[in-house]
Amino acid sequence: MVASRIAVLGRGVVPPTEPVLRGDDLGVLHGDGLFETMHLRGGRPWLRTAHLARLRAGAAAVELPLPPDEALVELLDSVSDGWPAPVEGTLRLVCTRGPEGGGLPTVYATLGEVRASAKRARRDGVTVATLPLGVPATARPELGWLPAGIKSTSYGHSSAARRWAARNGVDDVLWVSSDGYLLEGPSANVVWLDGDTLCTVPAASTGILPGTTCAWLLGHAAEVGLGAAERMVTPDGLRAAGGVWLTSSVRGLVEVRTLDGVARRPAPHTGRLQELLAFPLP
Repeated sequence: MVASRIAVLGRGVVPPTEPVLRGDDLGVLHGDGLFETMHLRGGRPWLRTAHLARLRAGAAAVELPLPPDEALVELLDSVSDGWPAPVEGTLRLVCTRGPEGGGLPTVYATLGEVRASAKRARRDGVTVATLPLGVPATARPELGWLPAGIKSTSYGHSSAARRWAARNGVDDVLWVSSDGYLLEGPSANVVWLDGDTLCTVPAASTGILPGTTCAWLLGHAAEVGLGAAERMVTPDGLRAAGGVWLTSSVRGLVEVRTLDGVARRPAPHTGRLQELLAFPLP
């Protein structure tokens, strides 16, 4: 087991027991902040540029001032320096509004080993249930005032969905809009196979988080002989798909083996897609 690490902008690597946040930090009081989670492979964060671009887009949407990318890269390098290359890591970059009453944002990075449960999910797949979100599929982007598609530290509804999943004996959930369309999971995008086309939900029109792993996978789908598209889908459409997967930065690609209590046949494309993404299997 490799010890977890923390690095703070302007302070460098600090002991894990050393305080990082003030008690009046708005990231704690209001969930006013953003974060990115990256997969550390070979000692380096995968898709770092894409993650930083998504963080900066989110910061612009919520008017959160960020330090230059060079400073963020230096912070990520400091926390991952010397990490054993064979060990997978979960690397998080967190940026909060900072102390109540004004002041500089709080920026820090954490690094720890990828959990065994994430590795098992790649190998064994997951059980998933659909869960109503209570809003129409296109409602959030149409509001204008509400930032959509950002990776916020305000994680209350995601945590509630995970607790619901645990109480109901499933590994994960997929939210469904009030007009009957699949959206996303608490920490994953949904990908499915329609004929020979790999599909995912359009982020721009629905306000879901645009996934970095999902985008990379669809961008390279041709390498395994598949097309790629963004489409809306209903739960019935998903049940009829030739394969259904969840994608996320640390788990990579995991197959949905059971949807709403109904077992699915193993998808023949899972192995090829996992090889394309190159996430280790246990």
